[in-house]
Amino acid sequence: MAKKKGAPDPDEVALIEWCIQVEGLLVAGGATPRQAQEHIEEEAEWFTDLFYNGLTPEEAAKEALA
Repeated sequence: MAKKKGAPDPDEVALIEWCIQVEGLLVAGGATPRQAQEHIEEEAEWFTDLFYNGLTPEEAAKEALA
């Protein structure tokens, strides 16, 4: 029998949703959707740190666009 997947980790879900918001803000700031997504993927560790340090998506996008 195949194993059932457990419920998704709430922290992981929150991080993904946060990154989606950051991505939208990066696009609003002038990046293409592809550029925004690639930047988040390339800097995943940095963005994860920002998330766990309590930055809002707006604050994180501002840092990324600086």
